[in-house]
Amino acid sequence: MFPWTHFAFGYLLLVCCSFLLGRRISKAELVAVLIGTQLADFVDKPLAWWFAAVPSGRSLAHSLLVAVPLSLVVLAVAWHRSYPEVGFAFGLGYVSHLIGDTYVALYYWRVEEFTFLLWPILPPYPYDDTTGFGNFLAELTITTRLLATAAVCGVVSLVVLVQFVRAPRWPTRRAN
Repeated sequence: MFPWTHFAFGYLLLVCCSFLLGRRISKAELVAVLIGTQLADFVDKPLAWWFAAVPSGRSLAHSLLVAVPLSLVVLAVAWHRSYPEVGFAFGLGYVSHLIGDTYVALYYWRVEEFTFLLWPILPPYPYDDTTGFGNFLAELTITTRLLATAAVCGVVSLVVLVQFVRAPRWPTRRAN
């Protein structure tokens, strides 16, 4: 997934959870879900592509052995500071990133591709090469670039529409 699709997926999950709970999303939750959806790639891609410090762009920060404890620490700190919803938004964003990286393998049930979730206990699946982000961008066609631009504009428009346009609060049930 691209960074903007990771964010769109995590944001959509947060909007659904907020709707079910009958509450609005705060700006702090928006930032937390943005960080949560991007953190794994922000750590693993440079370490793998630029420094060759980890074996794959899906290894260290994509591992459940890092993701779960880190999300629990963020949730505990947010809870301690009386903002548990921000910690929840971070954890939801992080989990949505891992789901976004595995949904095709889940759909086709290619379990051998899930090994990165338990790195370093299991070896990461060799899905990517180490050509680097610059070469990756250079290989994109003009059509792909236009679609990516449209996708980014769509995600930004969704955020602005849902987050910043003042709409009535979500409907809640009244007690009889």
